[in-house]
Amino acid sequence: MSHTYVVVAEVRAGALRQVTLEALQAVSLIKEVGDTVAAVILGSQITQLAGELAGYVNDGKVYAVDHPDLENYNAEVYFRTLTSVLDPLQPHAVVFGHTAAGRDLAPMIAAHLGAGQISDVTAIENSGADTLFTRPIYAGKAFEQKQFADGPQVITIRPNNIPAAEQTGSPAEIVDREYTPAADLRSVIKDVVRKTSGKVDLTEAKFVVSGGRGVKSADGFKPLEELADVLGGAVGASRGACDAGYCDYAMQIGQTGKVVTPEIYIACGISGAIQHLAGMSQSRVIIAINKDPEAPIFKVADYGIVGDLFEVIPLLTQEFRKVLV
Repeated sequence: MSHTYVVVAEVRAGALRQVTLEALQAVSLIKEVGDTVAAVILGSQITQLAGELAGYVNDGKVYAVDHPDLENYNAEVYFRTLTSVLDPLQPHAVVFGHTAAGRDLAPMIAAHLGAGQISDVTAIENSGADTLFTRPIYAGKAFEQKQFADGPQVITIRPNNIPAAEQTGSPAEIVDREYTPAADLRSVIKDVVRKTSGKVDLTEAKFVVSGGRGVKSADGFKPLEELADVLGGAVGASRGACDAGYCDYAMQIGQTGKVVTPEIYIACGISGAIQHLAGMSQSRVIIAINKDPEAPIFKVADYGIVGDLFEVIPLLTQEFRKVLV
């Protein structure tokens, strides 16, 4: 018996988020021959994005719901709209990115479908007839492998862990679905004030330059921003730097902030408290810069530089500029 696997696409700043393509690749790892793949995209003025998404869904369908009410994420509106698309499909699995919206919607969809849920998946492994999903636990200090026993499945994929899907030679059919306004909404989004850490989304950046209390002031982030620009990356921060007022909390990385898994993470003036490590310890390569040779961050770093970040960062920027610009 064939099954239907559905990826819920996410749109941000008028573009598909990279984690959507990673979720499509995740589906290719768990589906079997004969199974159907579909994608759902919600938003406003998304005709072009639906066409772009269709290029990554091989011989499947892309269900698009386009309406001004969907321009900004509203949990209640998105849940009602998404269930109206999913219910006729009776999906075997629904896959989200492990983003703010994905973490919000996934449990509601799981409850609606009576499905089991595995969140924050970083790897997928097929072992015989079983599919094992790896996820971090205990703030990233350990990993567990889980599998579904039976029934519908809901999965969220951590960004930057599974390779993105590539475009196929057989674009999916685009199916426009009608939006039904709801008159009994409990909340309405009037305006969205966006605060970002830079041009690149922090959770999807391949390079992250992060500052702690050691940057000493808001101006202390300027050398970090310059290095991030050269690398094509994003700037993050520890909670200590945010609490000190050096930067906005939108930049916070850690247990109570964002979780990032870049190719290279450069920690500048960050001591390495366990709460911060929970948000970045799974980075591919960690480079620590700190004046204190006994700083805990050096215990998890692949490379360590003992020195003043205000001397080291400009030198790194200068050398990277020679190679990359």
